[in-house]
Amino acid sequence: MALKIIASTCTGCSACEPECPNVAIREKGGTFIIDPAKCTECEGQFDAPQCVSVCPVDGCIKKA
Repeated sequence: MALKIIASTCTGCSACEPECPNVAIREKGGTFIIDPAKCTECEGQFDAPQCVSVCPVDGCIKKA
């Protein structure tokens, strides 16, 4: 399973990108996207996905 950033709600703040332990987040067209092949939802590494923990916009990052 992977997470997805909802482009219409992403502010492009970049808070999520450096927090991803799998380097699955990158900027594209002013917003950020998550590579589903790299995203593990931080399972086995953290209690919660790190990108969701730091995102200032509620509901911006959801399960794909």
